Amino acid sequence: MEDKTTDDDEQQSAVTTLIQAHDVTKDYHIGGLQVRALDNVSLSIGKGEFVALMGPSGSGKSTLLHLLGGLDRPTQGQVIFAGQEITALNPRGLSLYRRRRVGFMFQNFNLIGTLTALENVAFPLIFSGVPERERKARAARALVSVGLADRMDHRPTELSGGQQQRVAVARALVADAPLILADEPTGNLDTASGESIMQLLAELNQGGRTIVVVTHDPRMSRFASRSVQLLDGRITE
Repeated sequence: MEDKTTDDDEQQSAVTTLIQAHDVTKDYHIGGLQVRALDNVSLSIGKGEFVALMGPSGSGKSTLLHLLGGLDRPTQGQVIFAGQEITALNPRGLSLYRRRRVGFMFQNFNLIGTLTALENVAFPLIFSGVPERERKARAARALVSVGLADRMDHRPTELSGGQQQRVAVARALVADAPLILADEPTGNLDTASGESIMQLLAELNQGGRTIVVVTHDPRMSRFASRSVQLLDGRITE
C-alpha cells in the first residue's frame, strides 16, 4: 500500500502557510563595501501564527521583516505570500500588496503630527479609494478595538507613547490585512506600556491575525507562539 504521509504533510503545509522566505540573501553596498544583512535565510510562517523575530542589533531581523512586507527586495531568493511570489511583482504590484495584505507598525509610531488619531488611522484608506464617510467609520471602529474610543480627536502630542502605539495598531488594522508586521513596537515604551501593546497584539492574534514582531527584548517573546533567533544574518534557532 502506497504511503501518502509525505504528500498529506505537503498539502497541509501548503494550506496553512501564509508567507515564506525561501533561500533569501540581502546585500547592501555601503561606502564601497558589501554588507550581507541576510545570508540564505528560509522561514515559513503559518496562518494565525504569532512569531517573534529575535536577536541582537545587526542580526538581520528588521531586514527580514522588511522583505516579508515588500518594503525591500532580496538580492537573491524568493518571498511568497499565499502562493504568490511577491519578489516578482512590479512596483505597482508591490504597492498593492503592502496596501491590502500587510499592516505595518514601527518603533517610532510614524504618526502625522497635524492629524487627529481618527485622521491618522483613516489616512491609508485614501490611497485605496475608500469614500470619506466609510474611512471615518472604519477608523473609529479600529480605535474602539484598541481601547481609544475617548481619544479619537486627540493629536499625537496629546497622547502618551502607549496611546500613540495603539493608534499605530489601529492604523495597521484598518485595511483588514491578514498579516501584521511590527518592527520593535515596544522599543520606545516603558515596560508596562510595552507589555500592554504585546498583549493587544496577542489578542489580535487570537482573533485570527497573523503577527510577526521584531524585538530584542526576551521578555516580549512570551507573548508569541514561536520565537525565531537570528545572528549575523542567519537563523540560529
